[in-house]
Formats: sequence, structure tokens, C-alpha cells
Amino acid sequence: MEDDTIIETIKVDDEDIPISSSIFYTCLECQESFPCESDLAEHRMVHNQKQEVFFPGNESDEKPQQKIQLGEKEFACSECGKCYTTNQSLVAHERSHTGEKPYVCSECGKCFTTKSQLNIHVRFHTGVKPFGCSECGKWFTTKSNLISHERIHTGEKPFSCPLCKKRFNLRSQYNVHQIIHTGEKPFVCSECGRCFARKANLISHTIMHTGEKTFSCPECGKWFTTGQGLLIHKRTHTGEKPFACAECGKCFSTTSYLSLHKRFHSGDKPFTCSECGKCFSTKSYLSTHERFHTGEKPFACSECGRSFSLKPHLLKHERVHTGEKPFDCSRCGKCFANRQHLIRHESIHTKDKQYECPDCGKLFTSKSYLNSHKRIHTGEKPYTCSECAKCFISNSDLTVHKRVHTGEKPFSCIECGKHFSRKQSLQKHQERHKRDVMNIAEDC
Repeated sequence: MEDDTIIETIKVDDEDIPISSSIFYTCLECQESFPCESDLAEHRMVHNQKQEVFFPGNESDEKPQQKIQLGEKEFACSECGKCYTTNQSLVAHERSHTGEKPYVCSECGKCFTTKSQLNIHVRFHTGVKPFGCSECGKWFTTKSNLISHERIHTGEKPFSCPLCKKRFNLRSQYNVHQIIHTGEKPFVCSECGRCFARKANLISHTIMHTGEKTFSCPECGKWFTTGQGLLIHKRTHTGEKPFACAECGKCFSTTSYLSLHKRFHSGDKPFTCSECGKCFSTKSYLSTHERFHTGEKPFACSECGRSFSLKPHLLKHERVHTGEKPFDCSRCGKCFANRQHLIRHESIHTKDKQYECPDCGKLFTSKSYLNSHKRIHTGEKPYTCSECAKCFISNSDLTVHKRVHTGEKPFSCIECGKHFSRKQSLQKHQERHKRDVMNIAEDC
């Protein structure tokens, strides 16, 4: 009796190919499937035992389940000498030398070296995800992606580095890690000559030269250069954070954010400053720190030209020009340009002055205020003007003093446009306008 099951197909090279027929080589231990025999042979190292390969789809042959014992490799590549157990595998391998990709996707025109690779690719167009996770219900286009995902739940890390013993849950992560020890970067950009350890990184980099952005977000219409970038962006709409910290349970939208977070638990600080030896948990923190040695200030104010080493410092400074005060006190409604000033102000309402001067007993709402006050007793003036060598108790006093040399007057009156170097001077000036208004009102 013939099977009446309807199989979804897509036309490729005038041939109807079933979407589900992407399995060529199956591991008998875990049922994971691979498009090439070489991929299966590499996978078998995980189980570390001799296995057999099952070729599905040969039910009409004299032997319904033909099994070929791995290890007998009679077909050798004339280019590189690599051996395979079947001529079919050898032919597929030889395409890596010739560059031949005979299987073309009818949807987007992308080409592939094997029919199984094409069948898997077709699922991205159809949206078919036949492999589901029993733990969280997430679905995947391939069985190998499902198995990799399941390791997030099990914590399994089957790939171990022989040099440093670090373990990984994906072979791709293990391969990338090996480059740390070898320093090899075999993928070179033909445009600028920059080298990369991974081909995927090179492909992402070349898009910077072309400016091509082929992936669009259906929610907001934003475009991205890579599918991975779009996938990560979509989580800002869905709120999905699939990567959880095993230590504290905190969740993250990407594995890179999780990896950075883990360093807070482990105390790992792999990035070291060559100038002073100070260590940091991220490369961006190190780059920011190095500006204190180099004096680099890449963030410039478009209004007055003043430069800053950190972008948050520039944003805070720009509020001087715009007058923006986004932080308001919930008690009295008073607004402030930065959060630190709001926190200090709120202590006025709570009367919380827990920092006491050991010399005079005076109380302060913050430790920074206490430290500045202590210098009155010690006479310490650690902030020196680079122009005239005059010293000051606080950095804020030095900043105000520097305006004498630069002529900067960042505080402007909204009534008459007059500029001032100190905020206090502006406030006194504005009082004059208020008095003038009151005098006019009295005369009327």
C-alpha cells in the first residue's frame, strides 16, 4: 500500500526535493545527522568509540540498511590525499578544491556543494524547524543545532583544550580557542589586508567595505549586515534572554554578555595595561583606562570644542549647553543634570549624614564630600594646573580655574545671552534680572 503522506518539497534544478530529506549520515549513538561523512567522522570523537554509519533512503536496495564500517577508506583525493569510504563522499570533497557548487536555491540563488546542504538551507525560507527541545520547547532547523542547544541545559562541555584544559560545549568554540595558542589568522581581507581567525569574521568584516545590509527587522525596519546581528536585535523586541548564569541565575540576550558577566564571579581579568600593569575584565575597560596614560580625548563637544576621554562625560557636559536636567527629586521636584547630584540632594530630605570628619566632627552626606573636606585640615592640594602650576583641593576647583586660561564661559543667561565661567556668577547675574522685573512691576 502506497504512503499517502504529503511531503513538502521545493524545486531545485527541475527536481522536487523533499524538505525533510537532508539526512545523509546518521550517528547510531545519538542519532545526530550530518551532510558529509567527514563531519560524522569528526563527530564520532565525542563518543570516542567505533561506530557504524546508516544511509537512509536505500530501502529499495537488496540490503535495506546498508552499513559501512568506518576505518575502511578506499577513495583518496588526488589533490590533498584525504581518504573516504565512498566515492560519493570523495566527489563531494573534491568540490572544495574546484569550488563547484551545483545545487542552487530557487528562492535566493545561493549555491551549495551538496544537496543536503541545500535542503537544510531551504528551511530558512520555509521556516520549518522539525527539531524541538524537550526542556524549553525551542525549535531548530537541524538536529545538530538542537544538540548544541541542549548543552545549555545539561552544562555538558565535551570539547577540551589539551593545552590549558579549558572546556567548550561547541566544537566551533573549541576551534576558535585553539587559535589563541597558535596565533594563526589565515583569513585575509583583500581590501585592507586585515587578518582574521575565523572565516565568518572575515565575511562580516568585508561587508564594512561594501556597506551592504541585507537583513531587515520586521518589527522596526532596522537593517543589519549579518543574520546573527538581526537575531540578537530581535531580542530587544521580544525581551528574550536565553542565556542564564549558573551562579546567580541572571539572564542575558547573548553569550558574549553572559561570558562578561561570569568574570564578576570568577574574578577573571584577562586584559592587562602595558603601562601600569592594572588588569580589567573587558577589552573596552582597558581601552578606556589607556586613555589616562595617552591623554587621548576622542569625544569633543560640538558647542565649545571641549574634549573628553569618555562618552558619558561628554553627554553630561552637553547638558550645560542644553540646560537639560533629566533627574528629578521625588520629594521636592528639583531637577539635576546628573544622577550623582540627585543622590546627594536626596540626602537633604533623609538628613542622612553618615560620614563624619575625625578632626572636627562635621558630618557629610557622601564620602567624596568628606574626602574633599579633610584636605582643609591636611592642606593637601592634589590637583595641579598644567598651565600655571597652581594647586587646588578638588578637581572641580581646578576645572573652574582652567577657564581663566582657556577663556571658556559655558554658562549663558537665557535673558540677555551673557556668558559666565562659573555657575554661581550666572545665578547672581540672573538675580539682577529678577530685581529689574520686580522694579518695573512696582512702577506700574
